[in-house]
This record gives sequence, structure tokens and C-alpha cells, in this order.
Amino acid sequence: MRSSYTCTRCLSLFKATRPQFNRARNNAFRFNAPSFSPSRQHSTRSAGSSSLVLPRRSVSSTANRKSQAQFEPIEYIDPEGVRRKYILTEDNLFNSFTNSPIPAIRKRAAFMRQHAYCPHPSHKPTRAATNPQDLEARKSTEQGAPPAHVNFECPDCGIPVYCCEEHWADDYEAHLDVCDIMRQCNEDDHDLHSGRFFHEYQFGAPQMEEILVNMSNWDAFMYTRDFDALNEDRQMRQATKLLTYPMTIASVLHELSPYNIRRGGRLTPEGLKSFSALRHSLHPPRTGGDNTWKNSRLAPPPVRLFVLGARAESSLPRETWMQMVYLFHRVQFSLHFIGPESMANREKELPLPERTPLNPFGAVIEDRISNALKISTFVEYYHTMHKTGHFYPYDPYFDCFICFHPGFGNPASLHEWEETLPLLLETKCPVIATGYSPWDMQQDVEHLQKRYGNEMDFLLEPGENLFRSLRWDLNDLDPHDVNCSNWGLYAFRGKRYEATPKEVEPEVHSERTQ
Repeated sequence: MRSSYTCTRCLSLFKATRPQFNRARNNAFRFNAPSFSPSRQHSTRSAGSSSLVLPRRSVSSTANRKSQAQFEPIEYIDPEGVRRKYILTEDNLFNSFTNSPIPAIRKRAAFMRQHAYCPHPSHKPTRAATNPQDLEARKSTEQGAPPAHVNFECPDCGIPVYCCEEHWADDYEAHLDVCDIMRQCNEDDHDLHSGRFFHEYQFGAPQMEEILVNMSNWDAFMYTRDFDALNEDRQMRQATKLLTYPMTIASVLHELSPYNIRRGGRLTPEGLKSFSALRHSLHPPRTGGDNTWKNSRLAPPPVRLFVLGARAESSLPRETWMQMVYLFHRVQFSLHFIGPESMANREKELPLPERTPLNPFGAVIEDRISNALKISTFVEYYHTMHKTGHFYPYDPYFDCFICFHPGFGNPASLHEWEETLPLLLETKCPVIATGYSPWDMQQDVEHLQKRYGNEMDFLLEPGENLFRSLRWDLNDLDPHDVNCSNWGLYAFRGKRYEATPKEVEPEVHSERTQ
């Protein structure tokens, strides 16, 4: 009978008979376990070592793990009076994906076995490598076994990662780079289905304008916004998974933004000009505007935020987006989700409204959320709407574009942005974009520089997002490809020319203007 894990002797035997393929080790963006886990400094956090800082293991720890007794579901009433069923406890979150007590996770494991390929270097590649750390870069196109789907689950992370136990043991050193973080993803996914009451989703309430918000990091923000203390790292990961979308926008546009013009602040001189215009509208003076005729003034138009290529962010709970609104007092927002997938996970709102002269694109309009927030969802490409003049005119003082994980340079989505990007540059409004990994962001930035280099200015230099999600996610098509929402952040806009240039500089042409 085959054992459920490979012992140290077997590992040594496999490594002696099947030497590892040499691969380049570029540590610029190497994903090792400690680098995944930024230390938190929450003032209300209990003392003790962080469970996120996971030491690198040299051999499998499965042999030392004791079997856990099966937990019987318990029904309870949560603080909101809703009857729930407690399926998994905190000590019982780690489960094999294939034998998970959660049907949705078992279905996900079956999807991986059908679509994900074994990353062992003895196989032929199935796709082009996206970066030097991609395990596909080790494979040879000239020799090797045919590609094989994953079928063996690592006993330490519980996720199908290799086609057989022999390949898992032979390539164990490469798998160790992400094994601990994959186990963390496993537990976080089971936690979402555990049936517990999520206290971390009870976000902060509105607070008075005189209380300033510290936007240096997640902990400082939550403390100054009077959130309930999140002393567990898992609670912090689950909360930031939702809050990263509105807070990424707010961290750039707010007057107390952590990005500045000083050295290391990443904000460029052109960015200071563009975001200062938006901040002038987002932080109006407090004089006037009260209930008396003496101090009356005209109300400014709402600030329009266009989220292009919207997907999961359009289905976030509206209270999540209100966290951004609470940071800007006496300002109205009009949030537009635009993209063919903008109604994903919103099947209850289907079918879409009919297209009429007053609603030519069949938008789903939510104008009862708050007197300061209106949300419109368009299942349409932005360039189609732009050419009709539906949102015209554009004002750099009131308009901003946001692209979450757009994939500007990704070959699979490159064609979808070919018409949109030139139109965005013509508006001269800021475009805030993110990437789900260092390589994804680098790929998009290189494409923008190569394709539109002399037509755009960077407003925010590319780098890690201070308000990225602290939770890491798995790519079901490639389990070793771990990523997180909004890891990288940068901003750009169409180039604006000075009326009286100080010095005549030779123009550097891009691919479009040669």
C-alpha cells in the first residue's frame, strides 16, 4: 500500500537518482514564505509571534501531524440574529481540496485536475514562461515527457500540484518556495465556508471631519477610522481582500495620501499637478454651504470614477465602497463600472434594463445607497461608449479612471485595450492601474512605455501598493502561481504640453508615432 506521504529517505533517493534541472535564480521578486507576510503593528494586537511568518521547511512535516477528529456542525445564532451552521473550527480549517467537507472546494479541486499541468521540468512546456521565476521556464521544448495534468496533492498544503508523488518529491525544493503560502490559501478558503460570523466585515462608521485619518498603512488606517480591533492575521487578510479596492483609490486621491513628491514617495511632478486638481474638488473649503442664504453656494458636480474592465469589484458589498466615501466629506461620487464582465456574480439583478433613449446602454443604476454615492453598471466596452460621447465632457478636476488588474501587456487581453488606451490618453484625466503580482505590473508598464511612451506621463511610479490585499490567492490553472489583489500600483495620463516650453527637447517616438 502506498504511503500518504514521502519520507526523508525517499526524498534523498529521488534527488540522488533524478538531479534537479538547473534554473536561474533571480531574487528580485522571489516569492519565499517570509516575504509574503508583512509584519503588522496594530496597537490592539496581542503580543506574540506572527502566524504569518512561516519558517522554510526542509522536509515534509506531514509525518508529525496528528489526525484530527471530524468536527460535527453546530447551529448557532450570530450577533445579527441570523441562524447559521458552524461547519469548521479554527483548528480544523486545513483540509485536502479533494476530500474537503465543502462541496465548492471539491469542485475547485476537480477543475484543477482537469486544467492545471504538472510543473516538473521533465515535461514539455504547455505555454510560454511569463517571468524568470515561472516554473515553465525550466522545461525544454526539444525533449521531455508529454504534458500531464496535476493529480497528486501535496500533503503539506492539500492542493493538487504535481502529476505523481515521484515528481512532487523530486521537485520538492521548488515547491517549498510557495508550499507554506499555499497552505495559508487553503485555510483561508475553508475559513470563508466555515460558517462563522465574520466580525472583520463590520467596517467603521462615518466619523466627524475633524478626526484625521492616518493612511500610512492598514493598521494605522483602521485604528484612526475606529475599526474594531482585528488581532488575528486571518481576520486581517479577509478584511483587506474587500477593502483593497476602495482604499487603493482613496490612498492616491486623498490629501493625506502616503504617496508624495519627496524622495521615495513615488509621486512625480506631473502626478502632483493632476492629483492636486482632483484634491481641490475632493476637499472643498468649509466656508459657506450651510443652511443660511448668506453663506449659500452652488453645489459642485459629483466626482466621477470610471472603473474600466470591472469584474469582481462591481459585486462588492456597497458598504465596502462607502468606506471610500466616508473619507471625503461634503463630496458626491458617481461610480461607473464599465466592462463586459461587470455583472459577474450579480445574477440576481438580471435581466438588464431595456435600452431606451434615456438609458441607451441599459445601465443598472443604484442611486439609493447614499446621498453621497451613486453606482452605475454598464455591460459594454468603454471605447464604444466613449465614441458616442455619453460621458463627454471630461474634466481633470472631477474625473478619474481606474483599472484593476487590466492586463495591458498580457497577450490574452492585449487586444481588448487597443482601442481604449488612446481614448483614455486623449481625456488628459488620471488613470490609476494595479497589478496582481510584480511580473504582471512590470509587463503592463513595459507595454505602455513601448507603445505609448511619448504620448503619456507617469503620475505615480510603479511599485508595491501600500493598501494591497494581505490575502494571497491561487490560480486554478497554475496552482504555483500565487498572487494577491492590487499588489502593484501606478498611475499615468495623456501628455500635456506647456504653452511656453523652457527648453526644446528632442522628441522620442514610440511604436505608434514612428
